[in-house]
Amino acid sequence: MTIGQMFEQSGMLALLGMGTVFAFLIILIVCITLVGKIIQGMGFADEEPAKPKPVKPVGNDAAVTAAITAAVTEYRATH
Repeated sequence: MTIGQMFEQSGMLALLGMGTVFAFLIILIVCITLVGKIIQGMGFADEEPAKPKPVKPVGNDAAVTAAITAAVTEYRATH
């Protein structure tokens, strides 16, 4: 087998592999689209999602701020 034949064979194999992956991705997209349409047709998509509970904002605690400031100052002084 010559180098030219090996390059030809490897090129065909690469194109076959990429074509297989491309075809699988197309089939996957079609299946996902069909499942989405089936779910919408059954009425599952009409339900409202549950609203998340509001989160209390975290306030700046003066003691925590002072402790962090002291720690940073101490670190800078020693390093």
